[in-house]
Amino acid sequence: MSFDLGESSDFLGETTVDVLPGDWIEALTRARDSGYAFFDWLTAVDDMPDGFFVVVHLYDPTACARVLIRTHIPAGDPRLPSAVGVFRGANWHERETFEMFGITFDGHPYLVPLLLPDGFEGHPLRKDFVLAARVAKPWPGAKEPGESHAAPSRRKTLPPGVPADWGTETEDD
Repeated sequence: MSFDLGESSDFLGETTVDVLPGDWIEALTRARDSGYAFFDWLTAVDDMPDGFFVVVHLYDPTACARVLIRTHIPAGDPRLPSAVGVFRGANWHERETFEMFGITFDGHPYLVPLLLPDGFEGHPLRKDFVLAARVAKPWPGAKEPGESHAAPSRRKTLPPGVPADWGTETEDD
C-alpha cells in the first residue's frame, strides 16, 4: 500500500508509507478513501537535530489491515497542514503533539495547549528538553538501592541532558 505518494515497507503485517510533507493531506485522504477509515493515533518522534517524524496509525476494519503514514519535517520550522479535515479524531492528537513537541498544524481549528499547566515553558517530549526537577530533588535515600547505610554515598551524577554547571550558581553570581 503506497497510495502512489511515497516509499512503503512492510514489517510484521503493518505497512509504513513515507511521504513528503507536501503530500501529507493527500496521503491521508487516499488512505481513508482506500478503506483505512479508522483513525487510531497521531504523534511525533524527535529526530534531533534533523527535525521530527510525524506518524499517523490508521486501520481498515474490513480488511483487518493497518498502515503507518509518516513524514519528516525540519526542526527549524516544524509544521504540517492539519489532518482534522480528513479525520476529526486528529484534533486532540494534533493539540497534544503541538504541546509536547512544538509542531504547528496549520489550519487546526483550536491549536492551544491541552495537558500541561498554564504557564509551562518548553516542549517536554523533545530530546533537548531538560528535566530540571530531577536535579532539584535528589533521590531521598542518597544511596543506590542495595547499598548499606554505612557505605559512603556514590558520586552524584546529573541526568542526561542536564548541563554540568546546572545548579552551581552562588549568591554572588
